Amino acid sequence: MILKKDLRYSQEKEILVASIDIGTNSTHLLIAEINLDLKSFSIKFTDKSTTRLGEKDEEGNLSEESMQRAFVTLKRFKEYCKSNKVSQIVTAATSAVREAPNGQDFIRRVFDETGIKIELISGAEEARLIYLGVLSGMAFEDQSYVIIDIGGGSTELILADKKDAIALTSSRIGAVRLKNDFLNKEPLNLERSKFLATFIQGSLEPSVRKIKSRTRGDKPLSMIATSGTATSLGNLILDDLGESKQKMHGYKFNRGNLQNVLEKLIKMPVSEIKKLPSLSERRAEIIIPGALILNASMEMLDFSELTISERSLREGLVVDWMLRKGIIKNELNIQSNIRKTTIVHQASKFGVDKLRAEKVINIAFQIYDQTKNIFHNNNDSKAKDLLWAASNLYTCGKYVNINSYHKHSWYLIKNCELLGYSDVETNIIASIARYHRKTLPKKRHESWQNLISKEDKALVLEMSLILRIAAALDQRPEEVISSVQIKLQKNIITFELIPINKNHDLLLEKWNLGLCHYVIKELSNLDLKVV
Repeated sequence: MILKKDLRYSQEKEILVASIDIGTNSTHLLIAEINLDLKSFSIKFTDKSTTRLGEKDEEGNLSEESMQRAFVTLKRFKEYCKSNKVSQIVTAATSAVREAPNGQDFIRRVFDETGIKIELISGAEEARLIYLGVLSGMAFEDQSYVIIDIGGGSTELILADKKDAIALTSSRIGAVRLKNDFLNKEPLNLERSKFLATFIQGSLEPSVRKIKSRTRGDKPLSMIATSGTATSLGNLILDDLGESKQKMHGYKFNRGNLQNVLEKLIKMPVSEIKKLPSLSERRAEIIIPGALILNASMEMLDFSELTISERSLREGLVVDWMLRKGIIKNELNIQSNIRKTTIVHQASKFGVDKLRAEKVINIAFQIYDQTKNIFHNNNDSKAKDLLWAASNLYTCGKYVNINSYHKHSWYLIKNCELLGYSDVETNIIASIARYHRKTLPKKRHESWQNLISKEDKALVLEMSLILRIAAALDQRPEEVISSVQIKLQKNIITFELIPINKNHDLLLEKWNLGLCHYVIKELSNLDLKVV
């Protein structure tokens, strides 16, 4: 559905596209800002309403009450999109609507009352869109992944890698469906939970068999879980472990954690589950069947651990629209740009000077390449990638206040959405920016305490030293340094600055670089000489 002029006639570099996911339990709205130059998107706004289309009458039709809830929600979403100048709305309805005898009638009524055109998608198409959504938010390594999305009426299992979806499956089993069919009357006890587990396994068996038959034995395999069930269970596991709250995107938990939470939930009446602060009242009613599906899937596919993705069908609708419009060419384009585009998005959001950041990155990489076994001992590309990200964002704190901006940069980076980077990597990037100037880390610093391992802390010290030196050499708006030549003789490290203009003495840069001598001495036990 188009709300203003067609994209073909637009000269804008950024446009807003909305996606609406009409599910069994909830109806979700997402508004994405698409950057036509970067060929990527960022999420600007999300909303949802519990419309409960899965509550059907005796003939399996969508009830009039549930349809009215959906009409009210969709009218509100439409008005929000219109007031925010959204260019286009893409909408998909899933299992509740596709299975209902009056599903097509509902779609016609939505169009008549709101002007929103709904696409009724199959289970396989739903799985494909989920894959695209997850792909847009996580960096896939050179391996295969099983993606699971537990919805209200269906569960999608997808086998995929960064190039393509290898197997797309959908089972008619979901958290709301299980609750309605098995948990509305009798309380759940151990015997009934065992029966449910057996029923779930039987329902998932065709999908699991297809996934296993297409799995390559020579490639590592990991599991990704998305949907409200996965994120809710992640929060419950955090509570159970006594850990502080964190972003769910990229959070990992193991099957033992899941089983511990599930055993406790089964013993609790729903009235007590509803009191848990990590769950909404409606989610509390369906969390046990959702957890049983996830546990059975992990057991049947032999996964001991999974990673949560907060991107799914809604984001997949946006990616699919971008593919159909030719903004991106294929799935691999999403993966190849994911880290770069999210960093560029955040830098632009916080008003970072792009040209000066590029200068610092150029110098930082020269230092990195010439100081192997001097400042660092990194042989893979991970450290350089994290240094690149921090070099792009280290001044973003000036968006808040130029005073102590390195501290503000740490906070902004830690709390913004860095797609493709894990929570651990985000903390490292933030800390490199935090310690590129002023004092070195202290045990009392929250930024230092957030780093988990000794290796992470060592990496931050090494890369922040390189960034400190590169940033010290960025003293003018224009580019004046052609290259940096580094030599080590005994315990003296010499930096020779080569100017672009041979008549330029670079006194300002040399003086500022000299101020780094004490940090170089403390971290590397080397004396600095600048020529």
